[in-house]
Amino acid sequence: MSNKALRILIADPQHFHRMKIERLFNALGYYRVAPVQTLGELLTLVDYGCEPFDVLVINSELAAGSLDLLSFLLDNPQVRHALIYNEQSAPLQALAGFAQESAQISPTPLPNLQLIGQVMARVEAHGERQAAPDSHASLRHANA
Repeated sequence: MSNKALRILIADPQHFHRMKIERLFNALGYYRVAPVQTLGELLTLVDYGCEPFDVLVINSELAAGSLDLLSFLLDNPQVRHALIYNEQSAPLQALAGFAQESAQISPTPLPNLQLIGQVMARVEAHGERQAAPDSHASLRHANA
């Protein structure tokens, strides 16, 4: 069952790509989706947002030459999980140990339903692991 409260940000310079990716999320039951077309818009939403984004799906071309996306995302508390797509060095980065639980890199030019589904399954599983200790703590307090 999908968590409909998850905040999703899509960053791609092409309107058609943003729409197509948003529809993939909608097909999986996710509707809190915000699309942006420039790196400036992305940075503004991430830097000044009052609530973190649960998922960022970004075309690597958006930051080409101006920002190291992986470093930015791995240390940013405002983005919990990320999918960087259209990254031609993805297989090399995975071999070098850059595969992280919170960031996935893909060489595909545009994510498909299967890739978005995989990312969201990891996001949902991560959320359940984080929620589990809290629910046990509340049970202990209720029984005390």
